[in-house]
Amino acid sequence: MSLLSRPMPLDQADGLRRLFGASRVRFIPVVSNPHVAFGGLMLERVCTAFSEAGVRTLVVDAAERAQAASEATLMDLAEGIEPLSTDVSYLSARGLPVRYVDTHGFTSGFLQALVTAAPNTQVVVVHAPAVDLCRMFSRRDPAHAVRADMRPLLLADENSESVTHAYAAMKLLTQRAGLQVHDLLLGSTRRTPRTDRIAAQLARCGEDFFGAVVRDWVWIDPTEHAAASAPPALRRWAQHWLDGATALASQAPLAIPPAVASNRQQATH
Repeated sequence: MSLLSRPMPLDQADGLRRLFGASRVRFIPVVSNPHVAFGGLMLERVCTAFSEAGVRTLVVDAAERAQAASEATLMDLAEGIEPLSTDVSYLSARGLPVRYVDTHGFTSGFLQALVTAAPNTQVVVVHAPAVDLCRMFSRRDPAHAVRADMRPLLLADENSESVTHAYAAMKLLTQRAGLQVHDLLLGSTRRTPRTDRIAAQLARCGEDFFGAVVRDWVWIDPTEHAAASAPPALRRWAQHWLDGATALASQAPLAIPPAVASNRQQATH
């Protein structure tokens, strides 16, 4: 076919809108939290849940403590993608997103580059600080105009500093990027009334002070063996992401505190 016969994109973001609108790839923005003791292990559990759902996952680690992108990766993203298993690949990407910044300050072009570099990936987990996620996933970016289901995943544990960091990240994502609905992954070696209170308090403060919603939260034990199956609540959360907003309609609801549950109806609008 002649190049002249190909339809030209309507604007710079047209390719991204087509990509997201077709829902060929699910992007999961995960807020990095340097105060979480087992953040890497929590990401492993998320990958396990997607693997059990039969999808291929790429973890893009652009967090504060991630390894900086190699020189080869700077030239070709595909060169930096390391297969960890048949279902999971990994990319050290600290410092990479800002290289894709456009004239409006957005870095959503980085997401298109990831899909080009890993065309067989079905889920891309982007682990990065909240300020970087704002540039990649902002609702003010025309590329994300159709992404009604976009929800950042907050990480926290029982350490008060990790909860404070998650709260600050939720505020930044809500106010700067227009991402008002969030999920929470709370890690501790055992579930106690304290873990429920932490989730409820985070949800209540977000709603009261800047109108954010914690739609779902999941407790996990990040120290479980890597080969262990994902807990049922985490599997349901992953399936929800894969199937869209109606995925939980025929399933048992997640075990969430009343303060969080009261927000679920708002989150669907």
